[in-house]
Amino acid sequence: MRMSRVLAMIFVAAPLAACQGANAGKPIPPVRHVDLARYMGSWYVIASIPTHFERNEFNPVETYTLQTDGSICTSFRFREGAFDGPLKKIHSMATTLPGTGNAEWRVHLFWVMRAQYIVAWLAPDYSAVIVARDARDYAWLMARTPHVSTAEYALMLARLKAMGYGLAKVRKSPQSWPEAGADPSSFGDSCR
Repeated sequence: MRMSRVLAMIFVAAPLAACQGANAGKPIPPVRHVDLARYMGSWYVIASIPTHFERNEFNPVETYTLQTDGSICTSFRFREGAFDGPLKKIHSMATTLPGTGNAEWRVHLFWVMRAQYIVAWLAPDYSAVIVARDARDYAWLMARTPHVSTAEYALMLARLKAMGYGLAKVRKSPQSWPEAGADPSSFGDSCR
């Protein structure tokens, strides 16, 4: 990578990181608008501050499918403990909150739990996203590809820190593709 590009990335990331202290504890603003049709499909989890269920994930992929009633079927799949570990799937439904431009959701887990889902940063070309929560307890850095460049990853971390997150609990997700026997077109199959 050219030195000028590295310096440019540092100049972009430094002000973002400087905002971290000022943002801690405040609500995380969602992006202005999410085009749900463009947002649907599979996202590879590049890194996360994981929930209890995700702490030992390999090849994690989150897939969203828009339903005819406007709700969103979410299918999270991963290998437990190793690239050849048992396949695990978690399915849930989400609804967008009115007045948020489709950028804030409520995810309904196990019929009783509801979780906040904020699209806190979204690449203009919908190639990468940061999903956050006001509690700053969990976060997901995702992309349309299993890997992003080192510089892109550093910028995503800087953005997360600028939102008031500490980075000590961020876990980079192990991704190795193609996965034997995996059909990416079936990742959202729980919605069919």
